[in-house]
Amino acid sequence: MEWTRLRVLALEPGETHGFEAGECEWIVLPLSGGCEVRCRADPASPAFEARAFGGGAPAAEPHVFELRGRSGVFGGPTDFAYVPRDAHTEITSAHGGRFALAGARCEQRLPPRYGPAEAVAVELRGAGQCSRQVNNFAAAGPDGFECDRLIAVEVLTPGGNWSSYPPHKHDEHRPGEESRLEEIYWFEIAPHGDVPGLGYQRVTPSPAGRTDILAEVRSGDAVLIPDGWHGPSIAAPGHDMYYLNVMAGPAGGGPREWLIRDHPDHGWIRGTWAGQDVDPRLPFPRAGAEDHR
Repeated sequence: MEWTRLRVLALEPGETHGFEAGECEWIVLPLSGGCEVRCRADPASPAFEARAFGGGAPAAEPHVFELRGRSGVFGGPTDFAYVPRDAHTEITSAHGGRFALAGARCEQRLPPRYGPAEAVAVELRGAGQCSRQVNNFAAAGPDGFECDRLIAVEVLTPGGNWSSYPPHKHDEHRPGEESRLEEIYWFEIAPHGDVPGLGYQRVTPSPAGRTDILAEVRSGDAVLIPDGWHGPSIAAPGHDMYYLNVMAGPAGGGPREWLIRDHPDHGWIRGTWAGQDVDPRLPFPRAGAEDHR
């Protein structure tokens, strides 16, 4: 992919993973477990440190963020850490865990920051069998988390429902109507006892691209979407679906915003939601629900 990046780490207790941010900005997102994030970034100006700490730490000292994390992706929103481009970062997990590194090529260097779980806006989107939950931890917009180019959210779909529906696209720059963004979907599907979960992802060609995918997806699978109408994401009955969306596009393609265009054959479905309730299995986490770690 040209603009988006994704890495998933599995750390043993006490293990440390280091990486160079390079030309990308990153978010360290716990999938299960917690970690310490140590980020050393050379600021371009005094304002860099002031925005990170309200007037604070010496440039030579690393920024240290303790991420509480969570038991698993169905356990509610998590806290996270933002790592700017050109930074060196080390992630250490005292008790072990899995961590996503969601990244995007960028131009601007923002300060390292901590994102508290309590500040993540949780949205229940759709209705009926199109109900899903969106954890907008790094969404675009005035109320979102500030990044240069990166947009990232988590989507949780109860088993048997269709998500990312109606199919939509964002592969052309149309000011005020559509953003040019490529996208990565990374999946985790809840098992039923010892039986692994599964789901399906569809992408069809658009006027701006030729991507054509019909894929069975399981935990740990990723679907790369440089262009095209994408959706539905289908959760098999009995298997709740989680996916992490990572999006980014060129600076010349407009401001950092998420503007989509519904597929003309399927957009009508939105008009049916007004008379339906949101799936009562939402939101996650459910009281008394099985831990899907």
